[in-house]
Amino acid sequence: MQAKDVMTSPVVTVSPEATVTEVAKLLLGRHISAAPVVDDAGHLLGIVSEGDLMRRPEAGTERHRSWWLTLISDAQDEARDYLKTHGLHARDVMTRNVLTVDEETSLHDIASLLEKERIKRVPVVRDGKVVGIVSRANLLQALVAQSRPVVPPADDRALRQAVMDAIKATGARTLYVNVVVSEGVVHLWGMAHTEEEKNAMCVAAESVTGTRQVCERITLMPRGAGAAT
Repeated sequence: MQAKDVMTSPVVTVSPEATVTEVAKLLLGRHISAAPVVDDAGHLLGIVSEGDLMRRPEAGTERHRSWWLTLISDAQDEARDYLKTHGLHARDVMTRNVLTVDEETSLHDIASLLEKERIKRVPVVRDGKVVGIVSRANLLQALVAQSRPVVPPADDRALRQAVMDAIKATGARTLYVNVVVSEGVVHLWGMAHTEEEKNAMCVAAESVTGTRQVCERITLMPRGAGAAT
């Protein structure tokens, strides 16, 4: 799936001249956590999020620098912080240099971007104009939509082989593990070296199309036993 398949569109945007109060009311009224800032032609200028409005003197949440911090900070940093907390318009408080994606960007790449940059959303642009926005919630919606249907395999033998291949692909040591399948119910028997390996094998078995249920009967191997396997 790509950005265009899950993005929220049209996007709620604000102008750079919108007041901080107007932006706050918009976020609350629309139940959203951020809004792109665009010019009259719809080109992206920045984005204002709840985080940008957290430290405000009106709410008594303004951040005050420690005296020692003022000694090592420069005038530019102080001016930037002041503008962020005291700015009256979206243009003053918005985050600039916003990361964006296009409509063809895969959800895998978007998820990696959100995780790497520690952001909650990313605007989708076309020719510099905002056409959508993809948030973490949109990725969860895609996850739900893509939930695999349970389709019975050709037979239990085929399912057993598929499960064995899946658990081997986890990297877990499977020398002491056996798989038995009866009417789509997967029984895992044997011993695992660690709790993580056991859990990985169970997840792998559950993920195989056609698995109706997983009955896990794997015990943990005594520490130090089977170290050479």
